[in-house]
Amino acid sequence: MRTEQALDPELERGVANLLFDCASAQPGARLLILAESPTLDHFAPDLAPAVAQAARALGVDVTCREIGFFPQPGDLPAPLRAEMDKADHILYLARFGDQMRFRPLPHAARSVVSHAMTRAALAGPFGTVPHRAMLALKAAINDAMQTARSIRVTCPLGTDLQGHIGPEPAPLPDVTVLRFPMAVFAPVPMAGFSGRFALARFLVGTGSIYYEPFVHPFDGVVRVSVEGTRATGHDGPPEAVAGIRAHVASIARSFGLDGDFVHSWHVGIHPGCAYDGRAEENPGRWTSSAFGNPRLLHVHTCGAYAPGEICWNILDPTVTLDGVALWQDGRLFPDRIRGGDRVLESCPALAALFDAPETAVGIN
Repeated sequence: MRTEQALDPELERGVANLLFDCASAQPGARLLILAESPTLDHFAPDLAPAVAQAARALGVDVTCREIGFFPQPGDLPAPLRAEMDKADHILYLARFGDQMRFRPLPHAARSVVSHAMTRAALAGPFGTVPHRAMLALKAAINDAMQTARSIRVTCPLGTDLQGHIGPEPAPLPDVTVLRFPMAVFAPVPMAGFSGRFALARFLVGTGSIYYEPFVHPFDGVVRVSVEGTRATGHDGPPEAVAGIRAHVASIARSFGLDGDFVHSWHVGIHPGCAYDGRAEENPGRWTSSAFGNPRLLHVHTCGAYAPGEICWNILDPTVTLDGVALWQDGRLFPDRIRGGDRVLESCPALAALFDAPETAVGIN
């Protein structure tokens, strides 16, 4: 007879952080875990059983169900919807949770999608740094971005974007599925910015819709000029430019989107976010988990909404607010903004992590 493994105390800390700090669960709550089949090679196959075991040890009533993969989010089977209606909390260890975060949910349960996709990630600093500390950091960065008179983004390959957030930016829709861990600040609207993004290596989907090909590799550096929310030109190797244009046009045509729309951008804020392995080995998993590292800035494009359907990724950005580099060559310095030092003082574990941040992001 199969027996459960002994509980890892750090894994239990990560699960408690997810359930109690992020989802605001209470002991005795009814938790429904919806997990993708391990054969889909997205979430680690031992993650859902370990989370369920730890949640039960923490006093939570747990039900686990397998959920399919949907290239485009659609209706769930009626029996599963009935179980969702009975739950107090739903944990998605499935891409469906990320796909639904900007869509209305057919139930009242508080829902969370985990971007800690392995036991090691959930039991490590990515999963165990207190969620409330990451929320406080996000709030401080949001405030700094909102109040900065001038924001400049550069990178070693030639990105150079400048602008600021308007006094009354268009509100972004509230997400209906919470993200855990908190790993990005609110997207910065592109209206009010101009310049260029230097793209390299590949374009990849955002995880909103899964299509083929989900990743478009190319050689060299292509610099895309932008004016507000419009991509206005491409400069780079002719073959790479032609391939990018064709890929964007194909995706835009398939889903009835504006391929030249550039919606917003943001950068990772979690110094414990790491991606072991190579992005090209599993681009779907990579785009679902690596984005929270401060070495990665990503841009939402191809569609006039967040997150769009094509993601531009910028490695090792420098983001300067009113002359102060908040990110410098891919490293985030929270103490350089108002309120950032208080966040670090209140959470020594997070401060220590910023002193020695994770650097593995799956690309060079």
